[in-house]
Formats: sequence, C-alpha cells, structure tokens
Amino acid sequence: MPPLHKLAGVVIVLAVIVGLVAPDAGGQGAAEGRTAGAPGPSAPAVSPAGSGRPRQAARTAATPEPAASEPTPEPTIGPASATARQVRANELGQIPVIMYHRIVAKETTSLDRTLGEFRKELTRLAEEGYVPITAAEFARGWIDVPAGRHPVVLTFDDGSPTHFALDEQGVPKPDTAVGVLLEVARRYPHFRPVATFYVNDDPFGLGERAPEGMRWLVEHGFEIGNHTLSHADLSRLPKEGVQREIGEVEAKITALTGAPSATLAYPFGARPRKTSWARSKPGSYSFRGIFLAGWRPSLSPFHADFDPDAIMRIRSEGKIAENDCRRYCSQAWLDWLADNPDERYVSDGDPGTVTFPEGKTPDLAARYRRYGRSY
Repeated sequence: MPPLHKLAGVVIVLAVIVGLVAPDAGGQGAAEGRTAGAPGPSAPAVSPAGSGRPRQAARTAATPEPAASEPTPEPTIGPASATARQVRANELGQIPVIMYHRIVAKETTSLDRTLGEFRKELTRLAEEGYVPITAAEFARGWIDVPAGRHPVVLTFDDGSPTHFALDEQGVPKPDTAVGVLLEVARRYPHFRPVATFYVNDDPFGLGERAPEGMRWLVEHGFEIGNHTLSHADLSRLPKEGVQREIGEVEAKITALTGAPSATLAYPFGARPRKTSWARSKPGSYSFRGIFLAGWRPSLSPFHADFDPDAIMRIRSEGKIAENDCRRYCSQAWLDWLADNPDERYVSDGDPGTVTFPEGKTPDLAARYRRYGRSY
C-alpha cells in the first residue's frame, strides 16, 4: 500500500474513535450559549431521541441552575408610639378640604361668604383642633400636624381681590381672606395661617403689584395653584385647548413666584375628556394633585382608595336648602365629623409615620405600608 493511502487510513480510524467518545457538539453549545443566571429551562439529561449518547451529566451537575429569586417580603407594620395610642391617632381618617370663592362684606352671589361667616368658620376650626396645611402638602402626604389634632385644607378659587390685597406699606389688608386668617391665627397660635389660592390670568387683580404680592404669599407659606388662564370649562375643550389654558397660566405663576405650581383645581369642577391632558405636559406643567368641586371630605392621602387626580372638596356654606347644603356643605360636614370622631383624621404627631387602629389595616395604601404603625 502506498504511504499516502496508509496515512489516510490512520486518519479515518482516529476520526471514528473521536466520534464515539466526544460529547454531542450541538447539545453542549446550546447549554453554554445561555447567559448565566438568565431564565430558561435546564438542558435535558440525554440527547435528542435517536442519538443514544448521554451528555456530560457530571459537568452539568457541577454547574447548578441559579435558584429562583424569592418574592420581596411585604413591609411589616410596626407598633404605634405611646403618644399615638394616647391620642387615638387615625391617619386613615377623612380630611375636610374646604372650597371658598369671594369673601365679602355683603353677599351678592350664592358662592359668596361674608367676612363674619368666614371668621366664624375659621374660629370653629381652630377651637375644634384643626390645623391648616396647603393643598400641595396634602397631595404629597406631608402632614406635619401636632399629635391629636386634625388637618384642614383651605382653598380659594379664582384669585379674587377679596382673598388678598396689599396696603401702601406692603401689608395684607385686614378685610381680606388672608387678613382674617392672620387675625384668627394670632388668637389661636396652633392655627397655622396657610392656604392655597387657585388663580387665573390676573391673580388677585394686583396688576403691576403682582410680583410683590405673589412673593409675599409664597414667602409666608401660602401656596399658589393653577385654575386655568380664563376659568375655562375644560370638559368642552380639545386636548390642545386644555393644555393651552393650563400651560399659559402656569408660565405666569412660575414667572411671578419663581416656582411651578404643584396642584390644579378644575374650574366648575369640570374634568377634561382625558385626565392625562390636565395632569402633565412635558416642559410645561406637572401636578401632584387635582382638586374637584365636590361635596364631601377627602380620603386620607394614605388611604388605598385615594385618587390624587380627583380630590374631593366641600363648599363653604351653612345648612341652607340650596344645593342640599343641609347635608353636603362645610357646616354639615364639620358637624358630622365632630359626631363621628372615628371617621376623622387624627394626627400621631410624626409626619414620617402613618398611624391607625389595627382594624383599618386593609385601608392602608401599599406604598405607605413601610411607614405604617398600628395599635
């Protein structure tokens, strides 16, 4: 046999031997091709049917599949503090968000409140242990109220001159909503003099004094909110109209105060066809809370059913027949909360925790569970 023929025979024999003892190349490549730790079924212990050759079982066993990740445990609700127990804190209770319009010496429209009526309502709130917070603080869940007391949100629509005006010395006039609020706070030191004003194109009719006036309000803890440029009924507008109404007054608020507004109140309580049109527009506005013109107290922002895009308010009014105010305006609801104290928000005194009776645990929103304390 010629030498080349002998060499070819040797090569063929070696190839046969290697084929019998080497692992299946295709199967091993598929197993190694899976990224470590990535999801996917384990490689089978044998080759596909018909090969008759076992795979490298020993090598596979030495490289076990990663264990499935454990589910994140639900945060544990801790025990309430002694102070919270003592005051019977309930931070899942209801909060009155009161809606005012003009504050005048003599009423001429159904939504007006007189200076005397306004002073009387604020006095009642102070004497019943309420402490004002802004709408923005409420919407983001920052409720810094002394233990045993109750938050209240005072909101004023339309930016009326009856809400705020400055005298020649740059001091708020006493016959305005701000003037009366400051007066009541002087008599009741725990009654924090803050409120939220929802403004339109010409805030408070200040004209050229708008920068001075708006700065004074912000520097003294008041909030300026968005109420659209022309007090438009947003339910009647297309997307572009809704965004223009909100965006143009937002630009004005930002220019006058140096900061964007955090909350919006719908004129007439009328919602646009899509809430997303009002909630935010990149580069123009974005709100933490949107307020309606409702007829009942709001749920706590920590409650599982709280909707930041549809926050209820109460019209300020006595128990009159109009609009069923005997049951649904501020005097009626304040009476109801006083008669049903277990339904009212009671602070634990710590803005970093959410305390409530143990039986109300199912009402706590999941995102606040880590801050929960019960008794």
